[in-house]
Amino acid sequence: MSGQQYDGIGEAFEGFKSLPMMRYGEVPSFLGLVGDVRGRSVLDLACGTGFYSREFRRRGAADVLGVDISVEMIAAAREIERREPLGVRYEVGDVAELPPLDTRFDIALGVQCLNYAEDLATMERMCRNIHRSLVPGGEFFVLAQNPDYRFDCPSLEAYGFRCEPAGEIETGRRVRVTALLDPQPITIVSSAPHREAYETCLGAAGFGEIDWVPLEVSDAGIREFGKEFWADLLAYPPLAMLRCRA
Repeated sequence: MSGQQYDGIGEAFEGFKSLPMMRYGEVPSFLGLVGDVRGRSVLDLACGTGFYSREFRRRGAADVLGVDISVEMIAAAREIERREPLGVRYEVGDVAELPPLDTRFDIALGVQCLNYAEDLATMERMCRNIHRSLVPGGEFFVLAQNPDYRFDCPSLEAYGFRCEPAGEIETGRRVRVTALLDPQPITIVSSAPHREAYETCLGAAGFGEIDWVPLEVSDAGIREFGKEFWADLLAYPPLAMLRCRA
């Protein structure tokens, strides 16, 4: 779970959320999946610069802790918090080595988190650490590369991204993702673990009620670009979500 490739990005990572696929696909889909967080505590794992940490705090979460392996990402998140105080806490930490926390949380988020495990043992260790950090019955929400994504499908460039295969690892396929930001694109190497890898590791950690949820496009995205614009994205979605319960 090396954070080195993120250390050189810092606050520029915020630009990802402005690209069409993120703004009208990922963000509304994931916010809708998690739902009402008012009065609940949220643990945001692999929080990056804290985008979702801030969103859920604004939506009424009582307590939000963001954790990321990248020192620079956490520095950027803390700087945003300094400029626009919301009461979100941020800590540097590796989910695979996450120590017991002072409190357990109602909700955990894993946006582009478990898919950075290089092998099944690491993914299972991550899942166990997350399960231990939740109250009994707490919910865990995941967003990551779609395990079933076909690299021979139409290009994603109209939606702001390029997605290319980059080899195989134990959990699934390695993926090179390029965000077509202006003026400088940003490339990150991640992976798309098999569905069985997620389900096996989550189950071994004690999670149940594992449910895969498809990516959708918001009504605002349809109004902005038209329904036909999104046809390829919805036919070959590069992202997938799941929810489960501790």
